[in-house]
Amino acid sequence: MAWDPYLNAGRALASICSHFEPQHRDSGLNTMDFLQRIVDCLGSPTFPWKGLMLGLSVGKFMFESFITLRQCRVLCKPKPPTVLSKAVTQETFANTQKYGLAKAHFTLASGLWYTAIQYLYLRHDILSKFWQVSGDLLLRWAPARCAGPLVQSGLFSIIYLFFNIAESMPPQLYYTFVLEQKFGFNKQSLGGFVSDQVKTFFISSAIFAVGAAGFSYIMDKAGDRFATYLGLGAFALRALVMTVYPVFILPLFYKLSPLQGKELRDHITGLATKLSFPLTKLYVADGSSRSTHSNAIFFGFPWQKNILIFDTLIQEMDSREVTAVVAHELGHWKLGHTAYLFALQQFDLIYSFGLFSLVHDNPHFYSTFGFGKGEQPAIAGFLLFCQVLSPLASAHKLVTNILSRRYEYQADAFAKTLGFKAELSTALVKLNKNNLSTIDADSIYSSYHHSHPLLAERLAELD
Repeated sequence: MAWDPYLNAGRALASICSHFEPQHRDSGLNTMDFLQRIVDCLGSPTFPWKGLMLGLSVGKFMFESFITLRQCRVLCKPKPPTVLSKAVTQETFANTQKYGLAKAHFTLASGLWYTAIQYLYLRHDILSKFWQVSGDLLLRWAPARCAGPLVQSGLFSIIYLFFNIAESMPPQLYYTFVLEQKFGFNKQSLGGFVSDQVKTFFISSAIFAVGAAGFSYIMDKAGDRFATYLGLGAFALRALVMTVYPVFILPLFYKLSPLQGKELRDHITGLATKLSFPLTKLYVADGSSRSTHSNAIFFGFPWQKNILIFDTLIQEMDSREVTAVVAHELGHWKLGHTAYLFALQQFDLIYSFGLFSLVHDNPHFYSTFGFGKGEQPAIAGFLLFCQVLSPLASAHKLVTNILSRRYEYQADAFAKTLGFKAELSTALVKLNKNNLSTIDADSIYSSYHHSHPLLAERLAELD
């Protein structure tokens, strides 16, 4: 029984391959014939959708566990890399290793937890039950004018989100109040944690409900061109959320106040003027009320930008070092990195929508997961199909991290050209020490998981 997911995944692959026997290879099949054969294969009543998804889920868990175990071996090393022997003390390295090892063990346990949850969702047709409950609630409590697939899709997404947040509670509570607490990072009370989760649920519910209703509307009205229109809709929604999040949502979680220190304010405003960065306001966020981790970001419209610095960053560094960190962030803006990564994520969404066209009207696909005859809710189908795309999602993550690490080097180099080489170097060392960031890593693990280069790699490039 333990091998059933792999056997079923193998049967799924064999089922697809059986539609492309050798005699067809030289028959001049065009692209449409090829796609039609795939659609016919996926629509077969014998296609093992559940087995395929379970096999992919377990396979992903085993792969990620494998590279995490490789990282655990690195985290057991007693001494830092030779190139960091002067920059990192033995005590800092030992604490970093302990923190990294604790997070690696947490990753293994939480990965098993979420894989088990996914198994239960697939095994017991949970999404079809969510769809049924959303319909029953509307039938019982909503006015007649609210009946219909659009409103039901919105309510379904809220129910789905609620259970997603609920199932993530045990790992999050452990991570925040045991792991982070042990290493001195957590400053949040249980009441504050619960308050944040409630606010997150209501804000996310509004976004998810609008997105799900819009998704269903486009699927219903756009015909065969739905992937293009879904891409445009996703672009508009993402752009809106990215714009309003720092202005209206972030203040619900952090207290924002104008930057008071004249020296630091003058340094940053002078830098913004030099780079023609359209700076409007400089904010400080009380990040220390939740965690000792630090950060700095910029946000706003293309013609009106704001910079947000966490108070923990100001407490850890002098004004020149904080300015060097901000110079690095402005390097991302000046070099267009944010726009490029946004475009890559948008492309990921569009090809996912395009691949969904292979099964979006496949009755067998929906019936496999407990939906009744004639029930083909687009939003539920897409959520299920995303599990089939998990290998592509992993590949996308790898490519994004490779690109992101390249951009980090470029942003460091940009800050260096502005005269912040020494300050950025010391700032990176302090950030690494105060956040207990990974100092050494397995090459495969780092390629797959790290969006930033390691400290030694960044210092070497700065030199």
